[in-house]
Amino acid sequence: MKNLAIIPARSGSKGIKDKNIRSICGKPLIEYTIEAALKSKIFDTIMVSTDSDIYAEISKKSGAEVPFMRSSRASHDTSSSWDVVEEVLLGYANIGKKYDTFMLLQPTSPLRTEDHIIGAYKEFKEKMANTIVSVCEADHSPEQYNVLPDDCSLNGFINNENSRKRRQDMRVYYRLNGAIYLSKTEFFLEEKDIYAQKAYAYIMSRVDSIDIDDELDLMIAEMLIQKKKRKIST
Repeated sequence: MKNLAIIPARSGSKGIKDKNIRSICGKPLIEYTIEAALKSKIFDTIMVSTDSDIYAEISKKSGAEVPFMRSSRASHDTSSSWDVVEEVLLGYANIGKKYDTFMLLQPTSPLRTEDHIIGAYKEFKEKMANTIVSVCEADHSPEQYNVLPDDCSLNGFINNENSRKRRQDMRVYYRLNGAIYLSKTEFFLEEKDIYAQKAYAYIMSRVDSIDIDDELDLMIAEMLIQKKKRKIST
């Protein structure tokens, strides 16, 4: 079985300029994902899809390959990650390379490690899945949420049943954390929907699920990475 890691790294970022190569604890953000992919020893190929020569050079130095640049069609704000995946798979097919599986690894998840990648592939095989997608427990139960009217009245904000519940008695909800998307290549190209059938969740901790979107996320990620480094050194 041939496995491909796809790391999408578009240069345009509205929230944080050059987010994917922003330095965290002394190295570019994207390098954490490339290192995790390399250490997992799962992949036949680890590639970065980017529209930036600078990003491409950093990615190559970190151990990934950039066999072709991302097209302008797949580089717009409105382009989805699945547009990128399809372009990469077809691009490799055009040069005679085909893969049985691919794993989309967004560079904005620096706390995702090789152990998570290995764990996701283990679950993929055990469950004979078509797709595995990482999730984590939601910060708060949706039972605690509601919309507010224009006057911010709380009348009816929490229904009577939920108001009597303790937090620990509420159902556990999960959310996609964006760290791992694993799929059979043929299934994805046929269905274009990774949740169509035989899709399973790979559960990660909330700490390891940090997704970099703004400066606060960067600060939290840096703090957690430093904490892990201190723990390893002691």
